[in-house]
Parts: sequence; C-alpha cells; structure tokens
Amino acid sequence: MSKILRFFGKLLKFAGIALGALFAVYFWNLDQKLMGWAYVQVNRIFDNKKADIKF
Repeated sequence: MSKILRFFGKLLKFAGIALGALFAVYFWNLDQKLMGWAYVQVNRIFDNKKADIKF
C-alpha cells in the first residue's frame, strides 16, 4: 500500500512541477520571446549567406 502512495506522491509532485513550469511560461510569455530570439538568429544566419542565383 505504501508503494502505491509513494508512486502517487511522486506523480503528483511531477505534475505540480510541470504545471508550475507551464504557468511560468504562459505568465511571462516566454514562448513568444524565445521564438522571437530564434527568428532573429535564423535571419542573421541566412542573411549572411550568398545567394545561388544563376541566370
């Protein structure tokens, strides 16, 4: 019985940590900030690349 309670306790702790992390991401809009940063980095890489245009 105590193994089952220990398992559910760990499961509840994991779910609480995951919910807290998701709330922090939502509250501070971190997903949009991360994507904005990644978008700038990708553009910086591809803007420096020479175009392979052949006429």
